[in-house]
Amino acid sequence: MYRLFIEILFFFYKDPETVHRMVNVLLKALGAEPFRSLAQRMTEVKDRSLSSEVFGIGFKNPVGLAGGFDKDGEILPGLEALGFGFLEAGTVTWHAQTGNPRQRMFRFPQDMALINRMGFNNKGAEALKKRIATMKRIHIPLGISLSKSKITELKDAVDDYLASFKTLCRFGDYFVINVSSPNTPGLRQLQGKDMLMNICETLNAHRAQEEKRKPILVKIAPDMTWEAIDDVLDVIRRCAIDGIIATNTTVGREGLSVETFEAGGMSGKPIRDRATEVIRYIHTKNPLLPIVGVGGIFTAEDAYEKIRAGASLVQIYTGFIYGGPFAVQRINRGLAKLVKRDGFKNISEAVGKEVK
Repeated sequence: MYRLFIEILFFFYKDPETVHRMVNVLLKALGAEPFRSLAQRMTEVKDRSLSSEVFGIGFKNPVGLAGGFDKDGEILPGLEALGFGFLEAGTVTWHAQTGNPRQRMFRFPQDMALINRMGFNNKGAEALKKRIATMKRIHIPLGISLSKSKITELKDAVDDYLASFKTLCRFGDYFVINVSSPNTPGLRQLQGKDMLMNICETLNAHRAQEEKRKPILVKIAPDMTWEAIDDVLDVIRRCAIDGIIATNTTVGREGLSVETFEAGGMSGKPIRDRATEVIRYIHTKNPLLPIVGVGGIFTAEDAYEKIRAGASLVQIYTGFIYGGPFAVQRINRGLAKLVKRDGFKNISEAVGKEVK
């Protein structure tokens, strides 16, 4: 029914962003009572085998929503009602910005893929702070993804990250340094060792002054070389960064069944294997580093593959858009069965335990 509903919307509205906004209206309504409680009873999977503690935070299940779906934190209560174990607001920038010109999102349903070049369209860190401070409380961990404003020069990027971090530090359970979107010119240069080190050291210095230490994660691109990933892991080790998100969208087009010249980052099934490969590499290099696995997760088997490759948590985005409101429930139910099938008492025991 959901797929039929979405296809009808796309018949009348060709721009996926317009459909996304219409769905957001429904999700905003879902965040109000009694709809919120009713939806939670329908979608939540209560199974102790799915709960875990990662970078000092408790998660009731390992399936989260990736950054980019709710940049301004406008529909967090409605999203919580769909069974997620955690949510990620943003990516937010210090300065409000409109993003790239529309049309900037493209569907490839035959390949279960999306291409977007949104360009971090958001209302800015101060606006997000006000919204989170006044919204209905959510009862699952909330991450906040931070990145550089388009108008800010690369040499001043650290000031952008720091300003947003200072503003939002009290309102997120963890924070993401997003240096890997392909849709802000030059941003991926911040994945370089020296620039990333500067950002991490600066945010570290500030969080040391806060009453409560908030975990910081780095989000990397799937297009990096192994040597570049090694440099990121070295920065993470030296700066005591708490985890890594692997991966963001790709600039590659391998796996699409049609030729396209649309610029932007591709997500969905075509990126699944590469994301898992990166997770496996990171876990081999640093088995103790918590990994959040992202990329091409549509089923419980997709999520479990990333967990057994080394991810402690997973996030979905394209899989949620195509899968609909019961996507998280289906994945969590399947994960609980897979954990039981393989003789694990808890999903944390499956992390990095690939079948040889």
